Amino acid sequence: MTAAIMLQQASTIVDAALANGRAQNLVPLTVAVLDPGGHLVALKREDGSGILRVEIATGKAWGALGMGFGSRELAERAAKAPAFVNAIAAASQGRLVPAPGGVLIRNREGELLGAVGISGDVSDADEACAVAGIEAAGLVAQTGA
Repeated sequence: MTAAIMLQQASTIVDAALANGRAQNLVPLTVAVLDPGGHLVALKREDGSGILRVEIATGKAWGALGMGFGSRELAERAAKAPAFVNAIAAASQGRLVPAPGGVLIRNREGELLGAVGISGDVSDADEACAVAGIEAAGLVAQTGA
């Protein structure tokens, strides 16, 4: 059986990530947690979060899952090889967002459980909230390659 994020773990990640954002006084955030197959497990959009934030948060997580590394690495590759990222964006029908804030979720044994994507503030702050949420659930965050 393949490991996958459980609803309770996903809920903890979302709530802890949002609490971290509030503690830092960030702008309203949207948090999406996907299982290893890219299916949505949990999503919350804070009041006042922009209407595209669901798609952006999901795209950050989906891109991380699709490439097998955090979206920070995808953003770095986009800067170095924009044609490659354009090609994978086309191959994914535009479903990936190459910006920090998409973080792979692993258990202590290193098994992939899913990914979290956050959108709302600057990408570095989004990513920091994702890591805080994952760690609050007792899991391991992978932000890059």
